[in-house]
Amino acid sequence: MSPSASAPTPTTPFGASADLPKPPGLTWRVQSREPVGYDVHIVRGLLDPANPTLARACGADGQNPTRCLVVVDDKVRTLYGERVRAYLDAWRVESFWKVLPGDEAAKELTSAVEVTEAMTAMGLLRRTEKVVAIGGGVVLDVAGFAASLYRRGVPYVRVPTTLLGQIDAGIGVKTGVNHGTHKNRLGTYYAPETALIDPEFLATVDPRHIVNGTAEIIKMALVKDRTLFELLEAVVAGAGPQSLTAGGAAATEVISRAIAGMLDELEPNLWEQVLERSVDYGHTFSPSLELRADPPLLHGEAVAADMAICVALAHHRGLLCADDTDRALRLMHDAGLPLSHPVFTTDLLAESLRDAVKHRDGLQRVPLTDGIGRVRFVNDLTHEELGRAREFVAQRAAALGAPEDGRVLAVAS
Repeated sequence: MSPSASAPTPTTPFGASADLPKPPGLTWRVQSREPVGYDVHIVRGLLDPANPTLARACGADGQNPTRCLVVVDDKVRTLYGERVRAYLDAWRVESFWKVLPGDEAAKELTSAVEVTEAMTAMGLLRRTEKVVAIGGGVVLDVAGFAASLYRRGVPYVRVPTTLLGQIDAGIGVKTGVNHGTHKNRLGTYYAPETALIDPEFLATVDPRHIVNGTAEIIKMALVKDRTLFELLEAVVAGAGPQSLTAGGAAATEVISRAIAGMLDELEPNLWEQVLERSVDYGHTFSPSLELRADPPLLHGEAVAADMAICVALAHHRGLLCADDTDRALRLMHDAGLPLSHPVFTTDLLAESLRDAVKHRDGLQRVPLTDGIGRVRFVNDLTHEELGRAREFVAQRAAALGAPEDGRVLAVAS
């Protein structure tokens, strides 16, 4: 505002114009949009020095030296550390290393702080030097969380090495760590510059972790892709989940359809402004089970037990016919996934649902299968329904020969 030309301009002792509007007239609204774009590549032979993909992601051209921080889980370092170091050396990338445990217990704030301290120790440049996270979902989440915090954000690259990482944790924008008794209670939305998926890493993944990732593929099939569900039925009934590591046509189609379906769901809703998310299927009750099961369950194993409850809920509501209900439960069982667990009492299911309501801004927003390959959201699940679904799953699990104590089925290597 400018003062009138005919009147003297009163001033405050500080020299400011005194004709400023009185509160609440002092109001500003700031609006800004920041575009987000990142690439997801399926590329074989990622660690072959003749393959420039990883080097380019690190900003290297082979002529001019550059640097990066490699955040890697301990098992991957043992298996691939020498190859990673040789590759980066060949491309004149000086690498600094931070090794983390890859198990769920390491997914905590302390680990993320340790990663930021490694950035400080190497003197990571804020824009031109990259953090390269190599490993399973835990390391990817921790490294991404640290990258989002350090100097309010430094660039990072994801190289998921597990099936779960390649079709789920490694291709979105969410980062986070567990806190207290809650999964991913502290986290950010922070996109990598790129995610590089090499199926050849799966050849050295423990069979249980292949099954673990299969749960998230089954999730996508149940809520989005009936063709994927039928393909999984054929693969699991034939060669079993371990065939996904073989690199054949069927395995490639399964993995690529799972990735495409996940990205199709994530892209229009990266920041979860819309809280009805089909990819939350199997993630309403599983966080409590995953943190309380003893012996511990892997993420996908807990998701499978959650999905089984949701299959039963859908069946009892008339959304899933008896035949498709049996097919869904049998596919999870045949894949080596648990369908039930003693920790899943009706009271715990109800408690988990209450916590989900808080996370979903006051409504249940529970995704249920509306026929295989489709989803419907419900907001009126009752304690009685949860108990009935739990009993139904326990009966079906027993009929399929699943262990009553929720143990994970043995998977042949």
